[in-house]
Amino acid sequence: MKRLFATLAPICLLICAWPTSSIAAGLTLEEQLRQLGANYVKLKEFVETKDAQLESKVIELQTQVQKQNEIRTVLETKISLLETQMKQKDREYIILAEKIAQLERTRSGRSSGNLVVNDGAIARQLSGRSGIPRTCLEAHLIDPSLSSGKYWIDPDGQGVGDAPIYVYCDMTSGTTSVLHDSEGPRDVGHCAEPGCYSRAVNYNASSRQMAALVELSAECHQSIQYDCNFAPFEFDDVSYAWWNNKDGNSEYFWAGSDDSVHTCQCGIDGNCVDASLKCNCDSAAPIPLTDTGVITSKDILPISRLNFGRTQLQSSSGVHTLGPFECSGQTAIAGMPSSCEDLWRVGHSLSGLYSVIGNAMVESVYCDFTKLPNDAGFQKWIGFVDVKSSPTYFYVHLGQRYNQSFTPIPFPNEKLNIGEAMNLQSGKFTAPRTGIYSFIFSGHIRFQSHSYERAYCFLFKNGYNIQESIVDQTGPGWEYEPLILQSTLALELGDQIWVQLGDLGPGVTLYENTYTYFSGLLLEEDISISLNGI
Repeated sequence: MKRLFATLAPICLLICAWPTSSIAAGLTLEEQLRQLGANYVKLKEFVETKDAQLESKVIELQTQVQKQNEIRTVLETKISLLETQMKQKDREYIILAEKIAQLERTRSGRSSGNLVVNDGAIARQLSGRSGIPRTCLEAHLIDPSLSSGKYWIDPDGQGVGDAPIYVYCDMTSGTTSVLHDSEGPRDVGHCAEPGCYSRAVNYNASSRQMAALVELSAECHQSIQYDCNFAPFEFDDVSYAWWNNKDGNSEYFWAGSDDSVHTCQCGIDGNCVDASLKCNCDSAAPIPLTDTGVITSKDILPISRLNFGRTQLQSSSGVHTLGPFECSGQTAIAGMPSSCEDLWRVGHSLSGLYSVIGNAMVESVYCDFTKLPNDAGFQKWIGFVDVKSSPTYFYVHLGQRYNQSFTPIPFPNEKLNIGEAMNLQSGKFTAPRTGIYSFIFSGHIRFQSHSYERAYCFLFKNGYNIQESIVDQTGPGWEYEPLILQSTLALELGDQIWVQLGDLGPGVTLYENTYTYFSGLLLEEDISISLNGI
């Protein structure tokens, strides 16, 4: 500010000191000097004010520059993140393009009735996801925010089998509805013979995809309604109406799951218009009646064809309304997978060798996930896998001469005792797992009597003698004879095994050296016991 004032002051004084003719004419020199002094003060105040404003402006500009730098840093970070995301999207789009190419190859067979597959819709659904869910319930579990509507799913597994299918998903219940071309009311017209009206039901899904959906779901069902007027299902023991299951076989029940009984829902509830009949329409009454039912036998669904007859009279009528094929829930896998089917249900899709839990052992199987669980060749058994959750083996030997009868032999010298199942002091082995065990006892008996002697050795299990070995003295004087016990046993968890000597004569001794030892090992574990808590 001082430098600015020093620059302006001489100029101001020069200007201010230059009197105009009017000033000189009306003011004395003293008055002019006072006037110039007043002007100087005003100019100084003006300059100081402007200087303060300039400093404030500079500070404001510096603040704005700092903010701009911060904004630029944030923008640079966001740009870097967007570039990373774009690279990821590029990879996803490549995968998507491959999937769409696969769909294009099968597009010619992807229309059914008035329901046409839209490959663009599946592209939009895939664009933000790594894969297609197999059921609507799975889609809901992946993204609980999804609203009910139509979605693409792939029950038989992404990248294998048939192309994805377009279904309606009720995200509240997780129900998958496979739509078809016969959902609206359909008039059967007039004809006399059994099944003279016949309509095939075309679904927006292949039979393979629907079979896979059934396998993945806890339950599946399909509703049917028949509005009749003098148009029975059965009359005088003649069946005029039936439906065909997924395999084309004829079915005559219209509700529930018992295919051995011709019935409708009123027959199950016991409220048909004629109490002696199982369906309202079977009364053949010349009045409008309705039969409804929900078929719950998922193994024979969906309905593939509807057949009706005996509507030849002008007063007769029949109108059927078939609901979509609906599946919900998921089949539960208890514990560890025990088959290729279990692996398929939890989402495995890469064919190859897998280890699964068998009845008593881990088993090796080959799973062909290009097939469905009911297809031939889906699972091939390879063999057993040696699995021991608690490795157990020991080798111990006698520490000194031993001649105690009817008591477990202790083995204080330990060479191996993996799993610590062998108690050296008590001489007892306790099975840590249920399974098959092998045991060997080798003893060295010393006879020092001149009379005939015999030595007995026993293998005990839980206090019971299960095996014995006998050696005797065959000549006079000192003798050494080997005594061996060997056995393979099926033991339960907690079973105990030990070796003990029988009644010994004078001078008969179990000699101490490495020839007197006891060994055992777990050959094969029954893992079913180990898995009880899994």
